[in-house]
Amino acid sequence: MEPNKKTLWPGSFLKRFNNEWFSFLIIILAAAGVYFFVQAFLFRSYVVEGQSMETTLSHNDRLIINKLPRTLSRITKNAYIPQRGDIVIFNQAGPLSTEKQLIKRVIGLPGERVVVKKGALIVFNSSHPNGYDPDKAGLYFIAVADTPGSVDITLKANQIFVLGDNRENSEDSRYFGAVAVNKVVGKLAFRLMPLNEAQRF
Repeated sequence: MEPNKKTLWPGSFLKRFNNEWFSFLIIILAAAGVYFFVQAFLFRSYVVEGQSMETTLSHNDRLIINKLPRTLSRITKNAYIPQRGDIVIFNQAGPLSTEKQLIKRVIGLPGERVVVKKGALIVFNSSHPNGYDPDKAGLYFIAVADTPGSVDITLKANQIFVLGDNRENSEDSRYFGAVAVNKVVGKLAFRLMPLNEAQRF
């Protein structure tokens, strides 16, 4: 006697449904895993808050930050030292010992002396023992004539000096001092929005 096919259909359907649901769940989990891996170790999206990097970057600009150099430095146990002129995201201690993320331009590198005095910015190193102004070296362009403040600091082997491009309105190393390189999260790679100002850095 042949088995009743009608009695088998519900079980077969449920089995197929469960298999499809399980496959769908695996795909969702894999996609989420890839997303969080990329965000944590490769690239991450950021939105600019404030005017400290104007006119280079503006409030609400949507950015992509490259975290790969920092990730590789952790794997190789070597310090990640950004280049002069790079725009970087870093963690900075705030009120009540909480950390906030800031975006600034790298001006001084480990071992260099940075002086800000009477509106002038001067960096001293082995290549420029008499000092020079990196703002005028052609590595980048910012629409400022002077750098207010009074600073004279010699950076340690694990420190960088950062400034906002809007020198009149920026919380940066003139106020909170040098930034430890292990606080750097990544460097600016792209500006995605606004679309009419999309740019690779």
